[in-house]
Amino acid sequence: MKSSRLVYLLLCATAVFTVSCSKATPQNTPTAAAAPEVTVIKAHEASVPLTMDVVGRLAATRVSEVRARVAGIVMQRVYREGTDVKAGEILFQIDPAPLQAEVHAQEATLVKAQADAANAALTAKRYRELATKNLLSSQDLDSALATERTTAAAVKVAQANLEKARLDLSYATVTAPIAGRAGRALVTEGALVGQDSATQLTSIEQIDPVYVNFSLSVSQLQQLRGTGGQAGRPQELPVEVMLADGTPYAHAGKLDFSDSAADPGTGTVSLRAVVANPDHLLLPGMFVSLRLSLGKLEHAFKLPQATLSRDTKGAYLLVVDEAGKVVQKRVTTHGMTLTDWIVTGSLAEGDQVILDGLQKVKPGGEAKAVVAATSEG
Repeated sequence: MKSSRLVYLLLCATAVFTVSCSKATPQNTPTAAAAPEVTVIKAHEASVPLTMDVVGRLAATRVSEVRARVAGIVMQRVYREGTDVKAGEILFQIDPAPLQAEVHAQEATLVKAQADAANAALTAKRYRELATKNLLSSQDLDSALATERTTAAAVKVAQANLEKARLDLSYATVTAPIAGRAGRALVTEGALVGQDSATQLTSIEQIDPVYVNFSLSVSQLQQLRGTGGQAGRPQELPVEVMLADGTPYAHAGKLDFSDSAADPGTGTVSLRAVVANPDHLLLPGMFVSLRLSLGKLEHAFKLPQATLSRDTKGAYLLVVDEAGKVVQKRVTTHGMTLTDWIVTGSLAEGDQVILDGLQKVKPGGEAKAVVAATSEG
């Protein structure tokens, strides 16, 4: 009897446990996962300027080495080092006394040569008259005529020597051959210059305008020439100089030279731009960033860098459609601005491109789109 009651109690306990488990199961079953929340930005189609950024180095448009053209002692440095000078402005004064003395000596030589030539001319005239009367031998007449020609030639030599002496005297005053910024003096007062060679005294650099030298690969140059108009001349394209803080320089430049051959060592082509520099903010030797304009790209989109992803097939974006589904859209990149990619592809106006939360979703899944505060429209 006791065993029957024990079996009955076990069966009841089992039934209660089964009922309680069946009621608890629905409470512990997880509900369907909510769609992840992602931040999106709306894509807007536009005509986007295309640019190419390269690094260039500044150089003076004209450089002149000022040298002593005559031998002498430097008496004075007239100009102030590091200042702008005009063409013809006096820079140095070389002792003119020996050169002035040479001028006087050549003047005297010329006077003597002129006197000798005048006497020889009178003698030749008399001899011609005597020869017509057969009172003079032919040999004497020939000698007189030769002397006349020789003294006339001596006059020309003396005139040339005097001209050279005066020219040397003018070189004692050293002037600026071009306008520009004069560098430091390489000699001081009392220095002997021009003795064995043309001693360099200083240099002048013209830095308004200023050159920017840079190089492009052959493919970049072809792309640049493709935007140069019907003639394909890159010289017609504008150049923008970017300052160290990322702001554009106030004066735009333009290309003015492209080398006719590529460097066999680097495979690049040398180019040069010219930029106005009235305030002398750009100095030769500086490295600057250049932005070359390549025209405009129609039907393009500018999107933040964080929106773009890549796989083995290329670049793509993830978009949340109107039904809340995540769609992958392939795009082609065309460079970038400071913060955004320039892309074209299967995007459409107003597409909600995922900006934040890419790791939460995958193509074909669902997502809850929250428009970023910076998104337009």
